[in-house]
Amino acid sequence: MNRLRRAKQAQIIAVLVEGNSLRATARMTGASKVTILRLLESLGAACATYHDKALRNLTCKRIQCDEIWQFCYAKDKNVPDDKQGQFGYGNVWTWVALDAETKLIPSWRVGTRGAAAAYQFMHDLAGGLANRVTTDHRRPSRVSRRGRKCIWL
Repeated sequence: MNRLRRAKQAQIIAVLVEGNSLRATARMTGASKVTILRLLESLGAACATYHDKALRNLTCKRIQCDEIWQFCYAKDKNVPDDKQGQFGYGNVWTWVALDAETKLIPSWRVGTRGAAAAYQFMHDLAGGLANRVTTDHRRPSRVSRRGRKCIWL
């Protein structure tokens, strides 16, 4: 099996970080789209492992949590009947925790907007913090001024 040199891997990642599409990256670097996707998959796994090991016992004082809506494949109303109810088709939510002072993201999760996903997200967040954090005492799922649903710790 052929392996990309480190310099080529760094070039591909740099081109992607600049905001280029997969196709444009393939044209600019000469690597195939499949190769780029495999590199992204292994890079994502390595980053997740590093994040889980390095971001522990954080001394954050104020954490802001929010969920961000997006859709995969199609919006809920346009998902075919055979794919209805399957994760990855229709609405998907990214749960993000942000340290208000340092802008560090100690935890994130991609999932549904249900209670189980919220519990997993908060459990993961609590596992990375050294102490309890203060809250601004807002109620969960309060509508923000911009009309988005927010959860604040």
